Amino acid sequence: MTGTVSAEIPVSADSRPRHVAIIMDGNNRWAKARRLKGVAGHRAGVDAVRAVVETCAREGVEVLTLFAFSSENWRRPKDEVSALMTLFLFALEREVRKLHRNDICLRIIGDRSAFSPALQEHMEAAEELTRNNARMTLVIAANYGGHWDITQATRQVAEKVRVGQLAPSDITDDLIQQHLSIGDLPMPDLMIRTAGEQRVSNFMLWQLAYTELYFSPVYWPDFQEEEMRKALQAYAGRQRRFGQTDDQIAAKAIQQ
Repeated sequence: MTGTVSAEIPVSADSRPRHVAIIMDGNNRWAKARRLKGVAGHRAGVDAVRAVVETCAREGVEVLTLFAFSSENWRRPKDEVSALMTLFLFALEREVRKLHRNDICLRIIGDRSAFSPALQEHMEAAEELTRNNARMTLVIAANYGGHWDITQATRQVAEKVRVGQLAPSDITDDLIQQHLSIGDLPMPDLMIRTAGEQRVSNFMLWQLAYTELYFSPVYWPDFQEEEMRKALQAYAGRQRRFGQTDDQIAAKAIQQ
């Protein structure tokens, strides 16, 4: 799924989100509540990922973005980070062929330079295998941060100005949008965060400008099909105004 995506304010929305973004939170607390090590929560979280991917695909969601590992997560204990990297590699090896069989395209965004060569190689292979799949795009944000995304986009634009490909007056919202990690995909319509936290934590800062937010008290490993459907139902019940009045929205509905 590629093309030109505008950064302008949308004017309308469907009851079903085209793009769902999720901050998967609560794996450690889920494990702690069961007197287990933190990595057990991350392993259980993989099952939730599978359930959410399957639900979104069945519901016709075009893009699902999952915040798997933030640029701040390197600050966690070394043994937990090491276990997460091992789990990430294992999940890539085990799940990518399932994604391929189900016509799902996998894209991974973030700064890959900090990952091991073996993990980077598996990332590239997984993306290449699923590149032409069209049912849904699954985006995994790994070593990702919203500040990093905007910074790398502006560096690319600045370099084009430096070599004379662009003039400063050519720089627009749409131009910056095109240089973001997934600038060719629709902006998120719905952002979900689990485990009761109510902040965006440096996730897709540019892209979340007009996104509906949904906060669930459920820890991520327990966020299965039923919880995903609740979030989609909550979104369907909201009226997205995009700066317009209720009367304007009602008038457009009548015209349609």
